[in-house]
Amino acid sequence: MTAAPYPFTALVGMADLRLALLLNAVSPAVGGVLVRGEKGTAKSTAVRALAALLPGIDVVPGCRFSCDPAAPDPRCPDGPHEPGSGTLRPARMVELPVGASEDRLVGALDIERALSDGVKAFEPGLLADAHRGVLYVDEVNLLHDHLIDLLLDAAAMGASYVEREGVSVRHAARFLLVGTMNPEEGELRPQLLDRFGLTVEVAASRDTDERVEVVRRRLAYDEDPAAFAVRWADEEGALRERVAAARALLPHVRLGDGALRQIAAVCAAFEVDGMRADIVTARTATALAAWAGRTEVTTEDVRQAALLSLPHRRRRAPFDAPGLDEDKLDEVLRESGGADDDPDPDPGDGPEGQEGPDGPDEGPGGPGGPGGGQPPQGAPEQAPPQTGPSVPEQRTGSDGPEAAAETPGANAAGPGGERAAVGAAEPFRTRRLDVPGLGEGAAGRRSRARTAHGRTTGARRPRGTLAKLHLSATVRAAAPHQRARGRQGPGLVVRRDDLREAVREGREGNLVLFVVDASGSMAARKRMSAVKGAVLSLLLDAYQRRDKVGLITFRGAEAALTLPPTSSVDAGAARLERLPTGGRTPLAAGLLKAREVLRIERLRDPSRRPLLVVVTDGRATGGPDPVARAGRAARLLADDGVASVVVDCESGPVRLGLAGALARELRGTPVTLDELRADSMTALVRDARTAPDTRTARTARTARKTWRAA
Repeated sequence: MTAAPYPFTALVGMADLRLALLLNAVSPAVGGVLVRGEKGTAKSTAVRALAALLPGIDVVPGCRFSCDPAAPDPRCPDGPHEPGSGTLRPARMVELPVGASEDRLVGALDIERALSDGVKAFEPGLLADAHRGVLYVDEVNLLHDHLIDLLLDAAAMGASYVEREGVSVRHAARFLLVGTMNPEEGELRPQLLDRFGLTVEVAASRDTDERVEVVRRRLAYDEDPAAFAVRWADEEGALRERVAAARALLPHVRLGDGALRQIAAVCAAFEVDGMRADIVTARTATALAAWAGRTEVTTEDVRQAALLSLPHRRRRAPFDAPGLDEDKLDEVLRESGGADDDPDPDPGDGPEGQEGPDGPDEGPGGPGGPGGGQPPQGAPEQAPPQTGPSVPEQRTGSDGPEAAAETPGANAAGPGGERAAVGAAEPFRTRRLDVPGLGEGAAGRRSRARTAHGRTTGARRPRGTLAKLHLSATVRAAAPHQRARGRQGPGLVVRRDDLREAVREGREGNLVLFVVDASGSMAARKRMSAVKGAVLSLLLDAYQRRDKVGLITFRGAEAALTLPPTSSVDAGAARLERLPTGGRTPLAAGLLKAREVLRIERLRDPSRRPLLVVVTDGRATGGPDPVARAGRAARLLADDGVASVVVDCESGPVRLGLAGALARELRGTPVTLDELRADSMTALVRDARTAPDTRTARTARTARKTWRAA
């Protein structure tokens, strides 16, 4: 027996999240909600609780697409339906799992019956199930991009289209879209963020009383879900009635010219792209007025609508945190004039006033948490970026300008010569670094791979369910057997053994593992700022190509996994910014750490191919025979078949070429910081494993001898 869902009115705190969900329940045209927050903050609980507040819907009996009997869809695949009485049922809450296929989302066509019998045999997908209900996508940032595109296209058009080799099916798909995500696991692309109407940041409360109340209610629910639901039944009923009343009032709400001017001024002032932000803000302000029981949009409605609809549309770059400057927002609203005759509206007249969405008393068990009626905050407060100048190096040793910075005591800033973190140089567009060969990993934009989308390169027998039909290959396979199968007339007799699916080639995302030299030699000549700028540029490139990234740093006596492999490129940028330098150069430790990390990741995700990016000047110091140990570690990685790139950070008029020698041991590609730039005169398009020597034979021999005998 299914347990009763956790009551929406029993949620503690999270005023912004509750308000955003309720506004979408009042007006689905707002466009859904994207809930961003750390794990364990009841994101999923709140979304599942919302479905119980939605009014029931009348559906045509037997229709798999939930057609409204009062206005049935004339193009429904189960139609045509005659207008008449229907069956009342609750609104559905459909969950889209991260591992869902395209056919599971949009539905599947039986190609065999379509070719042989001319019948459109269509099996509805999750979009059909969610029509006139809620579609919930947990961890939406982990979905494949093409699934997100299909999902958001359906949400925007209110219909889903399935096309398979000239066979087309269309059905209505209007739903309230709610997505949740943990930014630590990766961000959504800006164009996908823009397709969500509202966004809310949630975080665990730091208030002791509020945390106690959360635990108390959760324990009571887990002990007896049915009894807990009964305790909150009156509050749930009152809130359900308020949602229904707001829906009924919504068509009568007036959005005056003054409010429209304020919305346009705010969107222009915050430099959001396109016009979707203006439209969503207008719809949200209207829903806020209806939720408050008013028929006129006020300035406070516009303000709250902007705080919910604009923060995620202000991301100007992938590493920018979403947010909104509330002081600037208030200034723009003042300068653009009032939306009503009252220049300073009473906060109590705004949506929910100073109360939570459930009213002044949130029912048994205590208040719903402090701040229930405060306006949305857009994004948590963030620390200012470090933009200070690089720390000048001190060289006092006798082993040359590079080793002097590694000498203990050479820098008074910390033990072992550790230096404070320096800011990164300005990032730039990098050349594409590929993994050679043909992979079969998750769809992305880096290396060649067999994928579900891309150009057709051949045909094969289906492996399991037919995905993409190769029509000409299927016809060629069936043609020789037509007489034996007793074909009569123009139809083609097709059997399952004749079906051929298309083999497509596109691009995959890779695991890009950075191994960064943070030793004292990198601090010499203020080199670390340029190195951080190069790694930040590569991180940006990885973000755009949908890669996973990891970061290993080595300095002093050991190597550390600074950032375990993750889809959150933002986390990599943050760790890089705080990276200190100093100490000796345990190159072998860094390479061996990389080998161990790649071994574990190969077990977790065997289809995702790695690309090792070693950022170093090639020096190896510390411990017995450091150069020989580094060489052995590099050969182990090469024997494992790991594609690698060595970014040579050596600078100055005299260069030893040690990084180039390391690249040869890795059987990888050496590139200088200048060659890493896409617009560099020396940039080349080549596979990561190929290592053509652009130097003269004499220079190559000298570099190899120097690195091994250094």
